[in-house]
Amino acid sequence: MKKLLVSIHDVGPRFEAEVDLLLDKLARHVDARNLAMLVVPDHWGSHPLLPGSAFAARLRGWSDAGVSMFAHGWFHKDMATHPGAAARFKARHLTAGEAEFLGLDRNIAAQRMAAARKRVEAIIGRPVAGFVAPAWLYGRPALAALSASGFALAEDHMKVWHPATGQVLARGPVITWASRSPTRIASSLLVARLLPLLLRHMPVARVAVHPGDAHVPRLLESIDHVLRRLKRSHAPAPYGDLLAI
Repeated sequence: MKKLLVSIHDVGPRFEAEVDLLLDKLARHVDARNLAMLVVPDHWGSHPLLPGSAFAARLRGWSDAGVSMFAHGWFHKDMATHPGAAARFKARHLTAGEAEFLGLDRNIAAQRMAAARKRVEAIIGRPVAGFVAPAWLYGRPALAALSASGFALAEDHMKVWHPATGQVLARGPVITWASRSPTRIASSLLVARLLPLLLRHMPVARVAVHPGDAHVPRLLESIDHVLRRLKRSHAPAPYGDLLAI
């Protein structure tokens, strides 16, 4: 059976209203057991996810309902320097200053991964499903830290893999949307129309939504359209099912 994996990124107190709207949108297509949330413990250092808080209780409730929880960086903010031209290009053009793990050294990357895991697991009361770097961008030191982290799953734009062994569990581009500018909105809408044609032939299709999508009606319409199309060929499933392949 072909699998459809659906996730909400940047989950945390900063975007509670947007997460609610996206949940309502996605609930028309997938149930909680087939949904993932990527949780940011302290978005940009100003929106901490605190045990015992009202949002922590909501996160625990979603997890109890079956939502798979991933650690999604710690700050979701890129505060590193990037000596290489390629890394500088990625940091500047592929994300709005949010490639947190692109320029970190191995020790700091490992510390933030462990801290994020500890915080999220303390709140949800169960193991996280895995780790995903903000903007899906990893530097080599971060990848080395991830391979020794004990996380069961990781993903980037083009694949999902098992960090300890490097085994690739799913390949193919993730369908996502960009809301930062009219140009990015238009380009992401175009890509979202084309990628389902490719992914319908692949064993796994991935769809990821972000809080910014909640404020652009055209993007919300596109999300509906993409999920309707992909559900003709793929059945919604949790990320954890990849470990059984």
